[in-house]
Amino acid sequence: MKSPNLVILFTDDQRFDTIAALGNPAVKTPNMDRLVAAGTSCTHAHIPGGIHPAVCMPSRAMLHTGRTLFHLQDAGKEIPESHRLLGELLKSQGYQTWATGKWHNGKSSFNRAFQDGDEIMFGGMADHWNVPVHHYDPEGKYASRLPEVKDTWSSNELTFRDADHINNGVHSSELFADAAVDWLQNYRSENPYFMYISFMAPHDPRTMPDRFKKMYPEDSIELPENFLNQHSFEYGVREVRDEMLANYPREESEIQRHIAEYYGMISHLDDEIGKILDAVESRGEWEDTLFVFAGDNGLALGQHGLMGKQSAYDHSVRVPLIFSGPGIPKNKKTDVLCYLLDVFPTLCDLLKIDIPESVEGKSLANVICNRESKHRESLYFAYHNLIRAVRKGDYKWIHYKYQDAHRYQLFDLKKDPLERNNLANSESASAIIEDLKRELLYYKDTWEDLDHPSSVEFWG
Repeated sequence: MKSPNLVILFTDDQRFDTIAALGNPAVKTPNMDRLVAAGTSCTHAHIPGGIHPAVCMPSRAMLHTGRTLFHLQDAGKEIPESHRLLGELLKSQGYQTWATGKWHNGKSSFNRAFQDGDEIMFGGMADHWNVPVHHYDPEGKYASRLPEVKDTWSSNELTFRDADHINNGVHSSELFADAAVDWLQNYRSENPYFMYISFMAPHDPRTMPDRFKKMYPEDSIELPENFLNQHSFEYGVREVRDEMLANYPREESEIQRHIAEYYGMISHLDDEIGKILDAVESRGEWEDTLFVFAGDNGLALGQHGLMGKQSAYDHSVRVPLIFSGPGIPKNKKTDVLCYLLDVFPTLCDLLKIDIPESVEGKSLANVICNRESKHRESLYFAYHNLIRAVRKGDYKWIHYKYQDAHRYQLFDLKKDPLERNNLANSESASAIIEDLKRELLYYKDTWEDLDHPSSVEFWG
């Protein structure tokens, strides 16, 4: 019996609560809703964070290797041969592997995972209408043929365009979706395929066709209930690029504009995803294809007075995660705690492939297929050497160490999902805090978090 095809749709900076069918009627996402209806949504999927501002780089490495944050090489900038890649494993099982879009984990690893591809962007971000991309290079050299140019979309003076061509005036979401559709329409092999479509949207600079921008008038946007003009204390991210995308203090109208553009990007992205879903269906393969939809990290956009993803709040570390396809229960939602690094072993179990020894994630297959109701009891989060946090059950405890100051937050996420009421100084919470401290130090040791301060320094 032929193994099912696999299609991973991966988005950039898409927060967990930006899909209509998962509880946000303000954003229009009919094709993401289609995947929700066709499959199982993990509504409490997370990333562990990152050790520098480019949080998306380790998150992508964790997706493709199943490794934990501190067991990556150089935060995922390169993926060593000892870390088995998902595409590499599937190639060995007879899959044809193909990719398009953003690859932020080094050129040398791309061809280990993929036998083919097109419109490949090596790096973190670019102008959506002028994406520096490569055609697939079977030799894996990916020579750059474009010069330094004036950077017109950020504060940088010049940027080196690592690419062999640019499709001027074609939006990134359309560029990558069209490449995927074209490949599907021309695929003739009897072998199952693994497609990885890695979008750059809705990452800034947030630009999109006018019809999607007009869907969200700025003055109609409701501000999040945890909006603040600025974060309640300084913890070392004020000068990070993401935080400088809006003025200090945050102005309500400016945040409304950012959210309107964010939603417009997501609706445009959704429209392009629909083309890929239709292409699979037109091949008669909808029932024989396993889809995974996920995002690489969240985004604040005014929540807690922040703009980016350099925090341990849910708006930054929770992401969408949907599985649909053969054997996956339809229109199911599970709130088990999980990580993106759990996707790799989950796919192995769903596809009946042995999990490589280098993979550290925990399979969700039994949860998805209704054989188990529990997964992880707790989660660990980190940002740089500034933040360490742990969630256990309904409680999240966050420690900040900036310069010589230590600050603490405790949130009851069941009662306070927007993380507004800090319980850290509540006497009644002392036993909860002690338990969470022990859990955090357990992760420090087992994840080999060498950037974590010693226990004496940590507790101040």
